[in-house]
Amino acid sequence: MSPMKPGTKEPSASAVLGRSEAGGSRFDFDALGTRWQIETDEPLSPDLRSRILDRIEQFDATYSRFRPDSLVSRIATAPDGGRFEFPEDSLALFSLYDRLHAATDGAVDPLVGRELELLGYDSVYSLTPAPDEVRAAERARGRASWAGDVRRDGRSVVTNRPLVIDVGAVGKGYLVDLLSAILREAGHTDFVVDGSGDLRHVAERAIRVGLEHPFDPRRVIGVAHLRAQALCASGTSRRAWGDGLHHVLDARTGVPVREVVATWVMADEAALADGLATALFFTEARRLAESFEFTYVRVRSDGRAEFSPDFTGELFT
Repeated sequence: MSPMKPGTKEPSASAVLGRSEAGGSRFDFDALGTRWQIETDEPLSPDLRSRILDRIEQFDATYSRFRPDSLVSRIATAPDGGRFEFPEDSLALFSLYDRLHAATDGAVDPLVGRELELLGYDSVYSLTPAPDEVRAAERARGRASWAGDVRRDGRSVVTNRPLVIDVGAVGKGYLVDLLSAILREAGHTDFVVDGSGDLRHVAERAIRVGLEHPFDPRRVIGVAHLRAQALCASGTSRRAWGDGLHHVLDARTGVPVREVVATWVMADEAALADGLATALFFTEARRLAESFEFTYVRVRSDGRAEFSPDFTGELFT
């Protein structure tokens, strides 16, 4: 999922059911332009809360394409490209993108950012597609590709032209994992990090998570039973701004997907679940299962639902 512009809110496509009533503590805050919650068995100390918010700021200052001062924005405005140093966390993030790019034949690509801008999902959140002549000129220059336009050397990213990196397919889930690691290091063993529908659960007892109906946000289509795993959701109704315009694009074509409207993925890490929730819009689950371990639910535009035989939960008829 693409990081949202600061100040805009994205409702959750999945919601924890019943945990808050069981006691514990909750820390609410905004991150990546949406509402987050951390539920823990014991209250977070002020120092730990500050550490969490500082880590979010570091992540945003690197990867946000909505901030003119971010590293990603510097890459997007470098006329002749250059060599850019990313933090240590980029190694795992970009490695996962390598695997998703290969498994989807290029449909998942962090250089999809320019295509999002051309459709109006740009740094100023114009929601106005670029004129036809602008898009035609962009096509004439050639669509950027993660495999062909970026060279990586450790933490360094080398480019030879302006490139718009958008880590939205994985980034929010990856930040969920980073915050979960901070909580573990601080000694917390019972918590849920909820990045507006991207969840990481750490505890012995399972929780129930409602799966929002893709055509009616007042209803759910089922419940997932989540235990010591991550659950991430993606849907074309989350960020839509015109007839057929939304944030889930096939990077090979720059066109918003049509056949799938919502996905949920459970995996051991939120970054992986997040990335696969996007990949399932373009690629069949059996193909992805050749490279990744996960369970899933997918809803097509005609209302048909598909799910893993070993999905831990239930779908309603």
